[in-house]
Amino acid sequence: MGFKGTVNTRIFMKHMAGIIIMTFVIFAPAVLYAEEKDPEKSVVQESAEEKGFDAGKVIIDHILDAYDWHLADYGDTHISIPLPVILMYEGQWHFFFSHKFDHGKSAYKGFRIASEGPMKGKIIRVLDDGITPDPHASFLLDISITKNVLSIFIACILLCWILLKVAKGFTHCGSRKAPSGLASFFEPLIMFVRDDIARSVIPEKDVYRFLPYLLSLFSFIFFNNLMGLVPFFPGGANVTGSISVTLTLAMFTFFTLHIFANKEYWKHIFNTPGVPILLKLPIPLMPAIEIIGVIIKPLILALRLFANITAGHMIILGFVSLIFVLGATGAAMGFAVSPLTVVFLIFMNFLELLVAFIQAYVFTYFSAIFFGMAVPEEHH
Repeated sequence: MGFKGTVNTRIFMKHMAGIIIMTFVIFAPAVLYAEEKDPEKSVVQESAEEKGFDAGKVIIDHILDAYDWHLADYGDTHISIPLPVILMYEGQWHFFFSHKFDHGKSAYKGFRIASEGPMKGKIIRVLDDGITPDPHASFLLDISITKNVLSIFIACILLCWILLKVAKGFTHCGSRKAPSGLASFFEPLIMFVRDDIARSVIPEKDVYRFLPYLLSLFSFIFFNNLMGLVPFFPGGANVTGSISVTLTLAMFTFFTLHIFANKEYWKHIFNTPGVPILLKLPIPLMPAIEIIGVIIKPLILALRLFANITAGHMIILGFVSLIFVLGATGAAMGFAVSPLTVVFLIFMNFLELLVAFIQAYVFTYFSAIFFGMAVPEEHH
């Protein structure tokens, strides 16, 4: 299939790769860490572990971020990848790997992972007993490499490699030749974002201003959605199901929108045409409503992506957990429900593949709509 916009697409792909490279930070590689069961573990801890399979804990531990990357359990040995912990407390930096916390059971250098309270799952400052949170602790800056952060780095590396290969493929194909290899595979996707998303809602004269960002946004969300469905390393992280990640993406859209907005957009915000003057003065009712809408738009983007991806992960993990929960009541029950559960699990995974694409499309499409609203024609 021919590609009329080969030259422009090559520029788009180079811009897209450049934007993603800017988000990548080099960090020290982690090493595998195997934790064996402590023979001196207290009776209380052992009895807690013998309660059986806790489906709720498994699901919550998966959808939340973590300071290590759990790989597997082999008997009483937990195999995980400890990640770098980077803290700044009272003007001093602290660097160490997360295995020092012993999966949240121990404190190290006066810090530990909170097991309860509003800071559950986060690193806090504790007293000398290693358990009690320090009520007089000052501000703690935590820029550690967590599971989601590591997954983002991996996604950025793979995306940069793929997109640079695609850009190279367009360069070699020339202006009258059809691209081959990866470029041929990604050509329909690039044209979809350009023609069906950007051009459908953004004025033609402004399409190329926003297209590099829209391509980057779609690629990042779609790729991380797919990686989240892979059940083994380096997949399985709930990146786009993290509210902090989706809020950051929404803020990128928010600032891009207002940086490139023209005067007609601002006129519509503060002096909406066609609205009676009584709704503007003396009480600025319409400007207040418009400003609230400006704030709500990115929040809707963030919450929609967060809720849909998190719900999908929870449903899949719920089906998996059902086998173990019923198996705990009896081996026959576990074997009986397994075939039906596997069928539903396969169906949900295929459905999540569709959801991965739809959510990337929806986030990108609404971002494009907002951009189109930011650059309206003067006669509008």
